[in-house]
Amino acid sequence: MRTSFATLVIVAAPLLALTGCSFTQSIDQSEVETQISDSLEEQVGQRPDSVECPGDLDGEVGATMRCTLTAGDTKFGVGVEVTSVEGNKAEFDIKVDDQPMQ
Repeated sequence: MRTSFATLVIVAAPLLALTGCSFTQSIDQSEVETQISDSLEEQVGQRPDSVECPGDLDGEVGATMRCTLTAGDTKFGVGVEVTSVEGNKAEFDIKVDDQPMQ
């Protein structure tokens, strides 16, 4: 049920997901979107309908991006921040906003 997913996302919002991926200079937009979906599915047991990010994520510590998660008719903002870079691997935190977008 889509509504329950949105409710679960609100409950999971304070949780941060540490995600790792390989990259060159930046982390590909589709990779960031996939990692967000995978992490949320693992945390709340359901995959969002979609995650959209505005572009590639810079592969440097402190780089941030705002993405949009869609669950049914509800949209949430998602903050992404690169927390570490080692060689060609980066880890980033994901935080879903507490409230849906207006």
